[in-house]
Amino acid sequence: MGSVLAATTPNPPPSAGGSGPGGPGLVSVPPGFTMPPMSPLSPSSTTGASATGDAESPLPNPGSFEECHRKCKEVFPLQMEGVKLVVNKGLSNHFQISHTVALSTAGDSSYRFGATYVGSKQMGPAESFPILVGDMDNSGSLNAQIIHQLTSKIRSKLVLQTQQQKFVNWQCDAEFRGDDCTATVTLGNPDILVGSGIVVAHYLQSITPSLALGGELVYHRRPGEEGTVMSLVGRYTGINYVATLTVGGAGAHASYYHKANDQLQVGVEFEASTRMQDTSVSFGYQLDLPKANLLFKGSLDSNWVVGATLEKKLIPLPLSLTLGAFLNHRKNKFQCGFGVTIG
Repeated sequence: MGSVLAATTPNPPPSAGGSGPGGPGLVSVPPGFTMPPMSPLSPSSTTGASATGDAESPLPNPGSFEECHRKCKEVFPLQMEGVKLVVNKGLSNHFQISHTVALSTAGDSSYRFGATYVGSKQMGPAESFPILVGDMDNSGSLNAQIIHQLTSKIRSKLVLQTQQQKFVNWQCDAEFRGDDCTATVTLGNPDILVGSGIVVAHYLQSITPSLALGGELVYHRRPGEEGTVMSLVGRYTGINYVATLTVGGAGAHASYYHKANDQLQVGVEFEASTRMQDTSVSFGYQLDLPKANLLFKGSLDSNWVVGATLEKKLIPLPLSLTLGAFLNHRKNKFQCGFGVTIG
């Protein structure tokens, strides 16, 4: 649900970098290739009505459609396999490069070089534009994004993906963020000569300070095939929890995120796919121990897949160690990973 991949052609090209926790989009890009983070939403209290009937406080912006389930997904650990070394180096206040070496026994080993440029157009305390992000591996496959804030309320993004020096995916979108609503239009892989392409429209509206409703419309066309997929979403944000439900022709997706305290966060997800004729339930939790510089994530789903990751920051050194292990009881498979991040 909420994914453009549900309407794309069969057997999409493999991603070079994997998708992030925020959920898949039209193009799978390396971790960190997402829209700049927005300020977290919290239900704002309305002003008390006086005897003359004062107006209520304005409704908050609900964020984007793709962020509806993100809070819950961030609790779950990311699957790891093999050994991974990441070296980040900041060359200036605007430019940063990274080197990533991945060694695997199950798949191909690879080297990736990434570069990030952040412009000087300040739009917020932690937001500067334009943003240019690029990532290329040793086979010549490229993932790139260009993000720019055109006006105070309109943001655009261009995503390009090549595989071994051939264009495989590209998309562009425009996002409008009003005071209490967000609207996005995305155009993916258009081909006028063949008559194929994908158009995605998102809309999210704040009904109350805690409740937001919206929908997604996906139209895809290629020679001999044409279709439309529609889904509706509702999200309720409490003081320390977020409940989200997405329903549509492709199935249903429900998630619940709860922050028990400053150290413990939990999340539950339910997914039902009408195309795959499959349902699954997942439980995840995140334990943060700031005094020990430890971050632990664990998960368990209805397919009897158990996973966990442990991240340790070696302060004052700019070094982080990550351990991950995942066990599939049903398929009797086990995999583990080890990662080192410098910088």
